[in-house]
Amino acid sequence: MSIEFGWWNKDPEQGKYQVSASIHGGNIEWTRKQGHHTPWESHVPSEADWDRLIEEAERRVPRRLISPKQFDAIRQLREMR
Repeated sequence: MSIEFGWWNKDPEQGKYQVSASIHGGNIEWTRKQGHHTPWESHVPSEADWDRLIEEAERRVPRRLISPKQFDAIRQLREMR
């Protein structure tokens, strides 16, 4: 399973930045990027990031973009952390 989720966050101190969560083979990699011409760097997810990831995954299940089994795997990743 290889799935990628992405969204934008706003922070008063750090400004606006893009967050990406890439799930592959039971592992998750969090990265972030501040501007258009800046490199991706590792990101430590907050509770809000995990909530947003679960929210995004829930939206994809009814549209059959991910299977219920893949959604369960994402929830298990959150519980394991």
